[in-house]
This record gives sequence, structure tokens and C-alpha cells, in this order.
Amino acid sequence: MVFVVDDDSAVLRALTRLIAASGLEARPFASPAAFLAAHDFHLPGCAVIDVAMPGLNGLELQEKMVESGSRRPIIFLTGYGDIPTTVRAMKAGAADFLTKPVDEQVLLTTIGHAIEKDAAARELQEEGDSFRQRYASLTPRECQVFAHVAAGRLNKQIAGDLGIVDKTIKVHRARVMEKMNARSLADLVRIADRLGLDRLPGR
Repeated sequence: MVFVVDDDSAVLRALTRLIAASGLEARPFASPAAFLAAHDFHLPGCAVIDVAMPGLNGLELQEKMVESGSRRPIIFLTGYGDIPTTVRAMKAGAADFLTKPVDEQVLLTTIGHAIEKDAAARELQEEGDSFRQRYASLTPRECQVFAHVAAGRLNKQIAGDLGIVDKTIKVHRARVMEKMNARSLADLVRIADRLGLDRLPGR
């Protein structure tokens, strides 16, 4: 899905036709206000947004999207080369900044890259959500063992730290591996890193 926002009706129609002809679905919006009112941030894809628009401009629209929690890749289109504006847009997470009149193939290639970026980010978000759900199923003791294992502590060291026997640590560790769906210690450490559990308090 490619969301196109431009107050110039002729440009909006041309961009929509070009994107549709490439095999992608394009949704045109004649103003940032119309886009914000109807846009579903959960739909995958990217946005192609004009910078200079009356009322809410492209950069202000980007700020509104970020404030709402959207990390959708944005490709900005501008009729002039403005380095400060470009820097501001890129720092805020823009996927690219193209000057009008934009080359059609360049635009379509940039859109393809932005869609790939969005798909990768959504996959990473879904994986993180899954990790957090699994982590919530652990008991308090299993959470402690998980943190120690992720920090590189051996079973005997963990047993000493927590004041329980080595055999019990092995049981908790096996349950953590099962609940977190970790295939190996390396996999468990990677999950811990995503959850921010790779460091023990005070270490």
C-alpha cells in the first residue's frame, strides 16, 4: 500500500496512476488533514508526501505520524533543494527525499525499498511482541534465572547467587528454554538481548 499526499491535484493523479501501473495499490489524499482522518497506521506500506502544502506541511505531517506511534517510511517530494529541510526530514526517520520533477523509475525503486523497510520493521515488532508475551508467562524465579543465564553465569554461579541448589537451576533453565521457545543458548541470549535482559543489576 502506498499512501500519496499532495495538494496539487494533477500531481496527485499522476503519482497515483504511476504507482498503480507498477502493480501496487495507491491511496491518494489531497491534504494532510484528509490523510490523518482516514489513514490506517496498521496497514503495511509507505507514504509519498509533498513537503510544501498549505496548512499542515509535509514535515509537520511527519511529526503528527510519529506522535501517533507510526513508523511508516516516508518518501518526501519537494520542488526545491533545501538542505536543512532534508536533514530535518531524514533525522525524523524519512526513507528518502526526492526533488521534483522526480524520475519515475527512481521513485518506484525508492518506494520498493521503503516497502521492504516497512515489512522488516513490522516483522521485528511482531517478533518483539511475541518475546514479551512469552516472557510474561515466566514465574518470578524463572525470570531471575533467565537474566543470569543471559548474563553468561554458569549454573553453579546462579545457584550461589540465588541461594538454591544447582539441580533446581537446571530445572528452571530448561523451563525458561521451553517457554521462550529457544532452540539453543545462543537463541536464548538473542531473545534476552531483545528484551533488554543482557545485563544484571549491579554488574
